Amino acid sequence: MRIWIEHLPPESATKTAMRNDVPDDVMAQASADYRPDKAAWSREEILLVELKDEVIRLRNATLAAAGATPPEFIPTSRPGIPPKSASAPRMSDEQRRALDPRLRNQPKEA
Repeated sequence: MRIWIEHLPPESATKTAMRNDVPDDVMAQASADYRPDKAAWSREEILLVELKDEVIRLRNATLAAAGATPPEFIPTSRPGIPPKSASAPRMSDEQRRALDPRLRNQPKEA
């Protein structure tokens, strides 16, 4: 029975009642140590953030189709997964020529 209760979703009536029974001094100490970035997400929260990312991607695709330059897509961070930094900038033609000797004598593109 304990295993079933532990695996109930956080928004269930049982878990809500358990949280409401916690004394105020224990709750104050727990909130001082609380790290939201380490908390588990429910399935609904995961689906919602994936939906948010898809809406951003669709907006960026619409902007690109209209000829505008969309902002770089950075996915919403999820618990347990460190956020990805922005992708590395692309090399310029001069940087490519400096690295690859086969490109050094090539004419510059317009």
